Amino acid sequence: MKVKTIELKGNKGVLKIEGTDVYFVNALRRVMLSELPKLAIDEVIIYDNTSPLFDEIIAHRLGLIPIPTDLRLLTFRKDCKCKGKGCPSCTVRYTLSKEEEGIVYSGDLQPEHESFAIKEDKIPIAELAKGQRIILEVEAVLGMARDHAKWQTVLAPTYMMDVSIEVDKKRMEEVKDFIKELPKDIVELKANKLEMKYITKLPVLESYIDKVKADFITIKRDSSTMTFSFETDGSLSAKDALKESINILTKKYDEFGKLLKKLK
Repeated sequence: MKVKTIELKGNKGVLKIEGTDVYFVNALRRVMLSELPKLAIDEVIIYDNTSPLFDEIIAHRLGLIPIPTDLRLLTFRKDCKCKGKGCPSCTVRYTLSKEEEGIVYSGDLQPEHESFAIKEDKIPIAELAKGQRIILEVEAVLGMARDHAKWQTVLAPTYMMDVSIEVDKKRMEEVKDFIKELPKDIVELKANKLEMKYITKLPVLESYIDKVKADFITIKRDSSTMTFSFETDGSLSAKDALKESINILTKKYDEFGKLLKKLK
């Protein structure tokens, strides 16, 4: 298997994966979606809330704020030495006190330690009128999206197989007429093949082929070569999310291998 990094910086990752099977890439996708751990606000103590929103709505919005996560420093509360009491190894605390007229943003959450300061600091929580206030305290803990969506780190990981689009050389005039009917920047005719300018627009091409029943165009997919793309919500960088997902998947394969040996 060969992996080529097309983009892996910030919150976005794009990889070219060759010499593999769909099941492996899909396994990585599913791990990213459901088993990649991250911090999320799980407990909220509201001391005062005179905003227009109910306490439950504010708590829900707080739970969806991306919290910077360093998996090297943190452990799950259920596995922590404090036995779930909530120590710095498993719990990150924030306070919020706002009495000014205007919007309360995610950046108004003040961390117990500066390293956990909210990076996505312009997410609106509530809007206060004159004389209104919100005073609260929250605890963020590690979790996984299989338990609740607020712990989902990676958004819409997708993979697309490499495609080859061939045309009937004897019907080139029909091919050219067909291309003229397509939206701009979909395909380009080169020799006896059509090349996609943006692979993400392949469904658009397929819909036009089905619409006019263009039997002079053949799309072939290579299931051993795929482009895998994903984005994170900012709690983890794309690089860290990929590394941790691979670690999780590797452990699963190792465990499965051990179980198979016991069957012999």
